Amino acid sequence: MKIFYQLLVNTFVASLTNMTVWFALTYYVYLSTHSVFATSLISGFHLVMTALTGLWFGGLVDHHHKKTVMMWSSIASLASYVVGLSIYLLSPVGAYKQVSSPYLWGLILVLLVGVIVGNLRNIALPTLVTLLVEKSGRAKANGQVGMVNGIGFMVTSVISGYLVAKTGMLGALVGSVVVTVITMIHLMYTSINEKKIIHLHNDHKKLDLAGTLTVIRGIPGLLALILFATFNNFLGGVFMSLMDAYGLSLVSVETWGVMWGFLSIAFIFGGIYISKYGLGKNPVKSLLLANAIIWLMSAVFTAYPSIYLLLFGSFVYLMVVPFIEASEQTIFQNLVPHERQGRVFGFAQTVEQAASPLTAFAIGPLTEFVVIPFMTDGWGARVLGPYFGTGSARGIALVFTVAGLIGLTVTLLASRSNPYRQLSTYYLKNTKR
Repeated sequence: MKIFYQLLVNTFVASLTNMTVWFALTYYVYLSTHSVFATSLISGFHLVMTALTGLWFGGLVDHHHKKTVMMWSSIASLASYVVGLSIYLLSPVGAYKQVSSPYLWGLILVLLVGVIVGNLRNIALPTLVTLLVEKSGRAKANGQVGMVNGIGFMVTSVISGYLVAKTGMLGALVGSVVVTVITMIHLMYTSINEKKIIHLHNDHKKLDLAGTLTVIRGIPGLLALILFATFNNFLGGVFMSLMDAYGLSLVSVETWGVMWGFLSIAFIFGGIYISKYGLGKNPVKSLLLANAIIWLMSAVFTAYPSIYLLLFGSFVYLMVVPFIEASEQTIFQNLVPHERQGRVFGFAQTVEQAASPLTAFAIGPLTEFVVIPFMTDGWGARVLGPYFGTGSARGIALVFTVAGLIGLTVTLLASRSNPYRQLSTYYLKNTKR
């Protein structure tokens, strides 16, 4: 476990760096351009690249030593952040105030590469849990990963808001270069006992989509679970696109950053609970219950224009998210052969994230050009306005409420489906001690 904890800390610092760059970039672009359209495009690009690279990254994890893959990730991120810093320093004054600025989109795309390559670590880490942790302790280890992610989210939110308010993107970019170098040095001196790369059936293909699908289909209900997560991510694109815009309509960027720092405590609470008590004997059931809770919160936390209601709903939402992530990871780790886990995790990331870009790309223009006018001086303002409120912020809030109600309905239907019962039965049968 000592090696696992060292790798967990190293990945935490690397992820903290990547998240800080991404949060800071989103804040900076919105505050510079005041465009929901621009922030939704940024989210869309991020999700598209995450989806497109997932299966490839999974193949790299399966076919190379995990330490090597993690080092590649850090080297590529470092190069991206150095180039991004150069672009930022060499840009003329006022270059980032227009959505059409080539400097703006050049900076976005370069930094996007550095953040996306960091996903190699996110695929490698759960396979390391399988390698370094006994089966009975994996759910708790996944809870520790969730707890660490929560701490990172808390620190990132505070740091990003502060850095953007005081230095623009300069502080985030300089810090990312320095910290990435430190994580690389630490990783160099961390040893992982992984002497041999094992392949099923002498397979040497880095992708092998057909073989990966065969493994997934061989586990009853697992493909349905991935498709269910895909639908949830389809709705989840709403939050990536609109949450910052909605929050910044209520409070300042400094307050918003501090608020998310506080909210991240919820992530930590969820992770601590899992690391201490686990997920119960059936993580499939835990996953469905957690989804029902987050969609219920999503339907109500913007029902009234109050930062306190948003704070409460977001706290519950974030406290439950680690249960969803840990449940899915535990199911994969305990049912999928270790030699295939990188590709299965990568496949799941590719498929699950594929839907989010559709929402992210569509929801910004739809909200800005249809829903906001609808709730400002359209039919919605006249009919719903007396109860729900009017204006651009209430238009964004209406999108959240509708997405939450749809998600809750689908989750309740999924809990009564045959694939859910099949996966639950198969998991309990194959994890008996």
